[in-house]
Order: sequence, then C-alpha cells, then structure tokens
Amino acid sequence: MSEPTGVIHDIGYRHYDGVRQGRGQATAALAVHSLRGIFGIGRTARSKIIPFTLVGVMLLPAVVAIAAMALAKQHLMGYTGYAVIMQTVMAIFLASQSPYAVAPDLRFRVLPLYLSRPVTLGDYVGAKLAAMATAMFLLLAVPLTVLYIGEVIVDLPGGTRTGDYLTAMAGAVCYAVLLSCIGIAIASFTPRRGLGVAAIIAFYLLTTAVSAVLFAALEAMGNDETAAWAWLINPFLLVDAAVQVGLFGAASMASTAYPSGGGPVAGVIMILLIAGSVAALIARYRRAASR
Repeated sequence: MSEPTGVIHDIGYRHYDGVRQGRGQATAALAVHSLRGIFGIGRTARSKIIPFTLVGVMLLPAVVAIAAMALAKQHLMGYTGYAVIMQTVMAIFLASQSPYAVAPDLRFRVLPLYLSRPVTLGDYVGAKLAAMATAMFLLLAVPLTVLYIGEVIVDLPGGTRTGDYLTAMAGAVCYAVLLSCIGIAIASFTPRRGLGVAAIIAFYLLTTAVSAVLFAALEAMGNDETAAWAWLINPFLLVDAAVQVGLFGAASMASTAYPSGGGPVAGVIMILLIAGSVAALIARYRRAASR
C-alpha cells in the first residue's frame, strides 16, 4: 500500500520581486485607503451621497458670501467663526464617517491580519486617525480657502484678511485633530456602525446642551465669570478659546467673552482630550487584537 503524497498546485499567484518598502509605506497606504473610503471613493455610489452632500453644505455659505460681497462691496463673513457656525454639519460628518474607518475591521475581526504584517498597533491607530483628521481638515479648510480666494477676486476695499484666514486655518488643524480623536475613539467601542453614529451624535448633543444650559443657569444666578467657563464644555468653543482667541487674539464665537485665563486652560483641556482619546483607542485595539 503506497503512502499518500502531497501535491502542490500552481494556481497562478505571482511572486513579488520588487523592493519591499516596509512599515512606513504600509501605514501610508492604509491611511490613504481609509481616507478614500471616508469620502466614499472606491465604494458604491450610495456611500458617496452623505460625505459629498455635507461637503456641499459646508461650501454653500462661502459661495453665498462671495456673491454677497461682490454686490455689497464689503466683508460679510468672518473666517474664524466658520467652524462654530457650521458645527452641526461637521458633527454629522464626523458621526457618519468615523464608524466607517473602524467598525468594519472590528466587526469582521481582521485586525490580526493587519498586525501580522510589519504594521504595528500604533501604526494602525495612527493611520486611522490621520485619515479622519485629514478628512475633517479638508471639510473645513476647503470652504475657508474658497472664501479667501473669492475675497481676493472681488478685491474689497481694505484689502484681504490674510491674518484672519491663517488663524482660521490653524484652528482648522486643531478642530480636525481633536474631533477626529474623539470620534474615532467613540466609534471604536462598537463594531456596529449605527451604534457608533448614534454615540457620536449623542456626545455632540450632550456637550452642546450641557454647555448652553450650564452657562444660562450660572448667568441667571449672577455668576458671570463662572458661567463663562461653561463654554469650554463644547469642543468647538474649546478650540476657539484655546487657539483662535487664546493664541491669535480673534474675537470670541461664544455669546460672551471667554473667562480670563481661559485660553491656556482650554489648551490644556484640549491636549488632555486628545491624549485620553488616543490612549483609549490604543487600549481598545489592543484588546481587539488579542481576541
């Protein structure tokens, strides 16, 4: 009786003979892939509807402002207040797209496959955060840039407000980093996209409502200085206080001025929120990778 023998079949796989580019290129590829997916590129047409609709909504005030400036021949919209005015649209974009960046990998448990390659846990988390932060930055920076270009073309009396534009762009970077860290961290705790969307929306509504209600209650009691601290509960006003007002001296976007010394405190809170979100994200993925 002959012993069974194994047979290797050639099923057409090609061997890779090129240069292996290592962790950096793999991490960058993952970040680019995630960024494309956030905007629905490479996915079904239905996946593009929400992100590109929200991009259009974000652009609409800038386009309208340019047309109005051309007719009125005066500045009608500021740069530093754009994010606060459009915070609901930004929150919806964050809530709708953050779960896409993390939920499928958790739901189908493919994280160990990523980590079986040179990509480390830190690389994976960094790629996802970089993709979401880039998307959030583009969401805000593009309409700001369109508004600035329109202002240059219209050539209003008094010249262009380049300083305000650059201040708003610095704020856009901070908005993107803070919101992305919070959004991805929240979304990572559930493999279901619907729950992730609901959780991020709930976080935004809760912080916004608590900030406004607490301010109103303290102001009604005559504690105006204490009431001003309540604005820092809102993440959008937190960045405004820390960066645009605290660092660059822009006008406050809250209904009243921020508290004296609020800029440095807001900056510390912002950094702690970013660090805490990243730490929670790494801990969550470490557990997911071990399963």
